Amino acid sequence: MPTAPRTVDDAPAALPASSLLQLIWLASPALPVGGFSYSEGLEAAIDGAGIATEQAVSDWLADQLHLALARADLAVVAQAVPAWRRSDMARIQALNDWIFQTRESAEFLLQTEQMGRSFVEWLKLHHADVASSFESLPASYPIAFAFAASRTEAPVRDACLAFAFGWAENMIGAAVKAVPLGQSAGQRILGRLAAEIPAAVDHAITLDDGERQAFSPMLAVLSARHETQYSRLFRS
Repeated sequence: MPTAPRTVDDAPAALPASSLLQLIWLASPALPVGGFSYSEGLEAAIDGAGIATEQAVSDWLADQLHLALARADLAVVAQAVPAWRRSDMARIQALNDWIFQTRESAEFLLQTEQMGRSFVEWLKLHHADVASSFESLPASYPIAFAFAASRTEAPVRDACLAFAFGWAENMIGAAVKAVPLGQSAGQRILGRLAAEIPAAVDHAITLDDGERQAFSPMLAVLSARHETQYSRLFRS
């Protein structure tokens, strides 16, 4: 039977404006945590793996979204947001340890350490309980992001969407500079990633501890090569 058109009264409850704006803020590449200074292996892929066209970069980043980010950091954010909300520090510690233990290169480890530390310092400007929450927890970036997202009224899925879009914007910024690509090409790739992010988030949310993984061999090799790359714009 045909269904009646959805009316305004039937629409899902809107996220409060303050929470929506906080998520947009958290996803911004202007956030002072240093995300713009990393390419996560992309610069090495451009230099040594022929990722040098708009299509190649688009395919590379889409694969990285689904095969690396969704199965690792996004899955951690999905589990860490509710853990922060119920003050389950044992769970937070376990997720944080997993992030540090699964960084496959020195540069990837540096990135999550530095961005996590910078995020915590930024959070101290906005949340009174930050110092006590991170007193004995050198936070990785996904764990620090999850703390901030947990202080909003946003559902876990929305928090993960913001995390993934922030990642995408930083990666597009790196690609535009390193290939180089024009701004229009960058926006076309960002449009593709934005269309694919919801499915990646939905997959990440379903993963339990035994299904989460950070095994991306070629990405790890390229990151390791980047450490000694002759000419570099980025820190990873």
